[in-house]
Amino acid sequence: MDLYNLKSGKLEEVKNLPFKLEKDIQSLVEGNLEILFGLEFVTSEFQLNGLRIDSLGFDKQSKSFVIIEYKKRKNDSVIDQGYSYLALLINNKADFILEYQERTGLNLKRNEIDWSQSRVIFISPQFTTYQRKSIDFKDLPFELWEIKKYSNNTIALSQHKSVSQESVKSISSKDNRAKEVSKEIVVYTEEDHFAKASDTLKELYEELKEKVSGIGDFDINPLKHWINFKASKKWIFDVEVQKARLKMRINLNKGQLDDPKGLFRDVSHVGHFGYGDYEAPITSETDLDYLMSLIKQSYNYHNSQ
Repeated sequence: MDLYNLKSGKLEEVKNLPFKLEKDIQSLVEGNLEILFGLEFVTSEFQLNGLRIDSLGFDKQSKSFVIIEYKKRKNDSVIDQGYSYLALLINNKADFILEYQERTGLNLKRNEIDWSQSRVIFISPQFTTYQRKSIDFKDLPFELWEIKKYSNNTIALSQHKSVSQESVKSISSKDNRAKEVSKEIVVYTEEDHFAKASDTLKELYEELKEKVSGIGDFDINPLKHWINFKASKKWIFDVEVQKARLKMRINLNKGQLDDPKGLFRDVSHVGHFGYGDYEAPITSETDLDYLMSLIKQSYNYHNSQ
């Protein structure tokens, strides 16, 4: 991708500046982990059982650990490394909890963690075709992100996403580490949430997604209990698929939502999945245009912060 600065009608090329050291990438990411990935930074260079994790983060939304590895060498296998790290995690849970508590000073109990949503993020200036194709499965708990630095002090981060419908289970049976990890770690898809839903409910969800795209660019992230919609790494709303309806939660605190029709109820005083203090059932009878006006409030609020 070619980039240019526009000055007085003239274009000036913005040049790609290579990172000198892998450590430079690590320092940049660790110092901005919340902005880049919405993660809490736990520790750097965590060593356990002969393996060293470059960066360890924690995802407060999915309540899971995230391992981050930085790569400048192009001949490394992300599959081998990824499964080694996840096997280390699920076989040494107490050590990860202890590290979190010692580094953050916060209490974290074993049953508060969703180990099934643990994942590994690989970050590199460039991945090889082999590395990109090696993760081309719909349910692999690894992410590849390319990072670029430019001469105008701009940083660009882009993810290589799988387009395959093949399951990682096709290779996990041949790799003991993969088999071990796959027993506990699950990557959820939209199809998983709608596996037992009616065609009517699926159509409602697709219509909802289409209307939401008119508000802005959303990243759709299926988690264990709900499907999360984010914009610029900010949690805007989530959808829980139930038997006969969708349940939506908007990520605004009590008193922040202007809802004159009273579609959403205040759930700040009761236990519930997801984030935000507002929850509503969404059915084929719901006025989706009105719903969009409420979602837009959350979108505007979080993108102004």
